[in-house]
Amino acid sequence: MSTRITNSMISRSVLTDLNDIATRQSATRRQMSSGKAITRPSDDPYAAGRALSLRGEVDRIKQHETNVGEAQGWMTVTDTALGQIGDMAQRARELVVQGANDTLPQTSRDALAAELDQLIAGMKQEANATYDGRYVLAGNRTDNPPYDSSLAGSDDYTGDYAAQLREIGPGVALAVNVHGDEVLGFTSNGDKKLLGVLRDVAADLRAGNTSALGQTDLRALDGQIDNLLAVRARVGAGMNRLETASNRLAELEESATSMLSNAEDADMAKTLTDFSTQQAVYQSALQAGARIVQSSLLDFLR
Repeated sequence: MSTRITNSMISRSVLTDLNDIATRQSATRRQMSSGKAITRPSDDPYAAGRALSLRGEVDRIKQHETNVGEAQGWMTVTDTALGQIGDMAQRARELVVQGANDTLPQTSRDALAAELDQLIAGMKQEANATYDGRYVLAGNRTDNPPYDSSLAGSDDYTGDYAAQLREIGPGVALAVNVHGDEVLGFTSNGDKKLLGVLRDVAADLRAGNTSALGQTDLRALDGQIDNLLAVRARVGAGMNRLETASNRLAELEESATSMLSNAEDADMAKTLTDFSTQQAVYQSALQAGARIVQSSLLDFLR
């Protein structure tokens, strides 16, 4: 049984083929303009899902990098403040050694005590260091200075004891802050750290108590300087960890970005070649279709 091929059937077949070629051209044109092999999920559902997953991974890595950068800034300010306090503590130690000299007149000890008062005020001012408008040594009370830095101000610590945590990796959080009272103390609570020791030194200087200056005060001050160095060492260890995390995240971002590019970016050389080929095929199909479809009964009667 033979099947009769009509002109309408030929026309529909030609139009269907032309539409298929045009559709492929349109998809290739989208890839050329966007640079992406996947411009909508229907292009390749599996690759589209993988690209979305990788894009989310890149976003998470970038957020961790932002957290690490913020933590590094916070800890750098903290280390600088502790360094300044350490320098002033060393100067205070020099004053203690001078004041313990029995041959020094009392007027000179009073002058040393006055300088020590200024050092105490300077230490409290450094303890009020800020990063991005927040006080770094105040725990979670970052809106208020942890110490009154005026000469006649209280030596009490007004911050809290909360940890400032930064997520530097999936499920990995690092405490980036130091509480001011860890170094300077909380005088009214009897927590006699650096400020309390220096207040005792100033009192002994004004009282001319050279025995206490040369023994008790000097040992106490050395102990507080050692404590300050230990706190700075902890901050330094945290900064080293952040540096390691920053390098690791940079490598992860590079790897994830490369995989994302492989999953969704178009091969432009292949895309341009495909488009050129499709264009040539489309033009040829148009010409062939025009010759096939134009035949009709009238063409045969002429």
